[in-house]
Amino acid sequence: MTTRFRSLSRRAALGTLILAAAGIAQAQQAWPTRQVRIITPFPVGGGPEGVVRLVADKLSKKWGQPVVVDNRPGGNGFIAINAFKTGATDGHDLIQLDNVHISAYPHLFKKLPYDAQKDFEVLAPLFRTYFFITTAANSKYKTMGDLVADAKANPGKLNYGSWSVGNPVHLGSALLAMQAGVDMQHVIYKETTQLYTGVANGELSFAIGTNATAGPLYRAGKLKYLAVAAPKRLSGQFKDVPTVAESGGPKDFEVTGWTAIAAPKGLPPALADKIRKDIQEALAAPDVQEKFTSFSYEPFPVTPQQFVQFQQAESARFASIIQKTGAKLD
Repeated sequence: MTTRFRSLSRRAALGTLILAAAGIAQAQQAWPTRQVRIITPFPVGGGPEGVVRLVADKLSKKWGQPVVVDNRPGGNGFIAINAFKTGATDGHDLIQLDNVHISAYPHLFKKLPYDAQKDFEVLAPLFRTYFFITTAANSKYKTMGDLVADAKANPGKLNYGSWSVGNPVHLGSALLAMQAGVDMQHVIYKETTQLYTGVANGELSFAIGTNATAGPLYRAGKLKYLAVAAPKRLSGQFKDVPTVAESGGPKDFEVTGWTAIAAPKGLPPALADKIRKDIQEALAAPDVQEKFTSFSYEPFPVTPQQFVQFQQAESARFASIIQKTGAKLD
């Protein structure tokens, strides 16, 4: 093979690579080529769903294509996840997931209709929120110390509620009982409205809740927030609500919830980065931040690597709680 021929061959190969790279870049630049769907397991009107609708509107303007929110509530989120798994795999179908789908359910179910590691490319967190310990406005409990002392004096008589086994409210309450060294009963309600009404009318000793879910009854004066399950007090309107530790409860008690947007696994890295950056830009918009404030949500600015590490740490924490409580869903 002559030197000239080898040179021509290398040039041809280089040209092929350049054309291929240009083709990929052009295809990614053209994305989306049609409507994008964000599937959510949350019903219309809830806090997480409200945030994703605002983000969808921003993305639609950014991308020049409709971005619709497809509500598929129920079935532990499996209805939404099934719709996602049978949908488009090129990024035109995305899904909103929360922390239990990714970090808790793999430890609660022997067999899941999805694989959290293989089916999802978790692109970006939307927000994080901390949970309050709520009691009736006329409850005898003034502090977490009061509640814990009563639970110790009356084993098995105090109760707390949630809407299912394995959600953050249930697991957070079970963690509270474990850390405080008390025995309390778990009562399941059909929906969040019934749950916090049960707290307000005294059917339940307490329930853990976010301001997005418990807030309406709190603002109506029917609930009070004993403490917030966070490492430090929240800023803004709840700066006077003590942490659980400050209020006499267990130290280092923290219950957090978050949601994220995920794409199908295997999305080209450049496209995944584009969607991630555009989501982060949408989250920075003033009206989205205003929605965060109204629900006591907070931004969750982490790098992709930090987010992976965070998910791994939370998965290990959920696994420990589930193992100790013996909670199972099948």
